[in-house]
Amino acid sequence: MKTSSRLLLIACLALPFVAACQKEEKKEVAAETAALSAPKTSDENAWNAYLTDVVKRNLDGVSGSTYVYVLPAPDSPTFQRDYDLMLEKSQADMSRGILEGNLVAFGSPDSAKTADLAVASFSKVDPATMKGVKFIFIGATADNERVKAAVTPAGVNYIFVEAK
Repeated sequence: MKTSSRLLLIACLALPFVAACQKEEKKEVAAETAALSAPKTSDENAWNAYLTDVVKRNLDGVSGSTYVYVLPAPDSPTFQRDYDLMLEKSQADMSRGILEGNLVAFGSPDSAKTADLAVASFSKVDPATMKGVKFIFIGATADNERVKAAVTPAGVNYIFVEAK
């Protein structure tokens, strides 16, 4: 009886350690998953999954909220209306200010229009008012420098991710 009681006690005491090891293994497997590639079509769900994956992979150092601005495909029947609404929202958010530790990301199937949106969103932002904010532009290399030039005066930590 004493032996079985001792074995049961040892098993109960060891259980939290076994569970912790299994959680670490799951985290390692999740970290090893391959990055998604940019969709070749303008499928909205595929783009949302891709942009979410890019943002999640760049969350290191982010202690606050994430602000992601995504445009629909340019062939969408409501594209212009959606662009205008997104521009109004992003300009208001950026001019109001984003606090240190937060992340701002811009991306969509149309890199040039996304770059236009990012540049216009920062047009009224005062210099050095967004220090410590991580900014990610997900788009084409051709639009990288234009966006970088528009957003870096605000003091953001600029990251370019080529949509490929």
